[in-house]
Parts: sequence; C-alpha cells; structure tokens
Amino acid sequence: MTRNKEERNPAPERTERTPDRGLDRHLVLPGDTVGDRRSIAGPGTKKVGDRLIAVTAGLLQPMGEKVAVLPMNGCYEPRPGDQVVGIVTEANPGNWIVDIRAPWLAPMHVSEVPWRVDFGETTSYLKTGDAILCKVLFVDDQKKVQVTLKDRNLTKLEGGEILEVGPVKVARVIGKNGSMLNLLKEYVECWLQVGQNGRIWVNGEAKEVLLAKEVIELISREGHLPGLTEKVKDLLEKRRPGGLDAGIKVERTAPVRNEGADGAETARESAPANGQE
Repeated sequence: MTRNKEERNPAPERTERTPDRGLDRHLVLPGDTVGDRRSIAGPGTKKVGDRLIAVTAGLLQPMGEKVAVLPMNGCYEPRPGDQVVGIVTEANPGNWIVDIRAPWLAPMHVSEVPWRVDFGETTSYLKTGDAILCKVLFVDDQKKVQVTLKDRNLTKLEGGEILEVGPVKVARVIGKNGSMLNLLKEYVECWLQVGQNGRIWVNGEAKEVLLAKEVIELISREGHLPGLTEKVKDLLEKRRPGGLDAGIKVERTAPVRNEGADGAETARESAPANGQE
C-alpha cells in the first residue's frame, strides 16, 4: 500500500515570525512577535495572549519594558520639548500659524517670540514662508499643538534649503551621541539644523549643500539597514578624500559647536535671525 502525497511530503510546520535581530533598529512586519507577557505595549503594538505583536510595519523601538514600533513613514507626532523646523503659513495680528509636519497646524502667540511685537506688526518679524527653529510648547488632549521661539538656540532660519526625511530617520541623521553629525563635520562645511519633525535646514556654499544633501538622502534611503555609518563614510571619502583638513578650506563665519543629541543638531553654528535677538 502506498502513502498519499500528503504523507510522503508533509507540509512544513508553521512557525511564528520573529524580527531579524541582526538589523539596526529591527525592521518588523504586522503580526511579528516583538515581546512577551512582561512587555508593555507602546505605539504600534498590542497584546495577544502572552505575546506582544506589531500592528504596523516599521522599526522596533525598545524603551525599557515598553516596546513600540515606529512607522517607516507618516506624520510627525509632536511631544512637548521637541525642537522642530517649522514654516510660517499665516501671520495674524496677534499670532503666527506654523506648519511643523504634524496633523494640525501650530499657532505661536506674539508672547512666545524673543521680540516685542506690537499688535498687527507680526509681518515685520515673521511672514508667510519663513522658516524657524522652534520648540513644541505643549500638546493638549486633542493633540493640538503650540510652539515657541523663547528658548536657547531657537531662531529664524535665514536662507538655505529645507530637506525632509521620515521622522523615524531623525535619530539616524543625528547618530548615537551626535556621531553622524560629527562625521559630517569632518567632511562638509555648512550650517545644519535637524528638527525632530524630520525637517533639516542646510545652508552654505552650493557644493557643500549638495554634499550634505547627498548624505542625508543616503541616510533616508538606507537608515534602517545595517552598516549605515560605513556607507556614509565611504561616500564622504569618495567625494572629499581625507576630509576638510586635506581639501580646500572654506572660510568659516562662525565657530564649530556641538549641541545635545536630544533636540535639534548643528554641524556648524547657524547665523543669527535677521539681526533681531
């Protein structure tokens, strides 16, 4: 007697998929197991029995006992204290409306700027289309946001270009303890402000801005893959062998500095805002 086809070739046993732990910031898919009964569900995850599973595709983000999955794309979710690059969309007599890539526009009252602004004179300081480095002041229960310019390093951003990456890629642009920005400083002579909302302001000579843009685009494309730092270093060495010290010096107009990695970052210190401080 012969066995049937199913007996001769039994189907492989179905196993649960677990994320590839070899990747930086592990990439996971919906249904992947990302924690156990001790794990606390964060954004993008939920408990199913004794397992914590991903409910969206994205990057696994352990936060102690809490586990979150950050979507690869999507809107920026503001948090109080975040430093962001905003664009003024409207100037009213007593406030400005600022786009910070969040689901809602963010108002900024005249009391939240470092200048004394008379009622109706808002366009003398900021007008539609202006870019600013601002801070999220608070987020209410309905997720509506207000922003401020009244803090250290916050300013109007003059000139330059604004690039955008997914908010989840911001940590990769900055690097651990600012390591990626420090690497950029060795090869690129420009001003750079990175907002937590994924907007990046770049200013400098055209060739320097182009090199910075090329690096940022590489990080945006491959920030979820392993070996990112080596790829960035290889690109920079190809474009400028030996770094700034081995190439043509670009005259600096402001000293080099490092900021803390929690907020916006600078590769070179930004110029003051339109002479008003």
